[in-house]
Amino acid sequence: MTQSKADELAKSCADSMYMQDVASQSMGITVDEVRPGYACVTMKVRADMLNGVGICHGGFLFLLADSAFSYACNSYNRVTLAQNCDIDFLLAGKQGDVLSAIAEERKRGRRMGLYDVTISRSDGEVLAQFRGRSFEVGGEILNE
Repeated sequence: MTQSKADELAKSCADSMYMQDVASQSMGITVDEVRPGYACVTMKVRADMLNGVGICHGGFLFLLADSAFSYACNSYNRVTLAQNCDIDFLLAGKQGDVLSAIAEERKRGRRMGLYDVTISRSDGEVLAQFRGRSFEVGGEILNE
């Protein structure tokens, strides 16, 4: 498959998934770029995402990273789920921050994959680092 065809397939998979991704949509997450093994998503921190000390709740950072991870590992048109994920919180997010999560494939085997996701603010400061391990469960995102 040519690179442009692979990029088109990844984008089509992301578009199809996003139409059903109520969780990401409800948090205002947008999919900015997808290609095989890669995804960039963004989210603006809203007042209803703040915890009891006035910073972005870690669960929303995890959700943002997990969304980027999902779009990256499903970019090959194979239904792929998270097998295990962990996150390191480095800096706090604040209301009004526009956050980007960039997921990058590190290794992809026959059914398993390893992805790193970096969450950063628009000023480039890194807020969190997420690592996800994926597992292909069978089936396709798109019915070609």
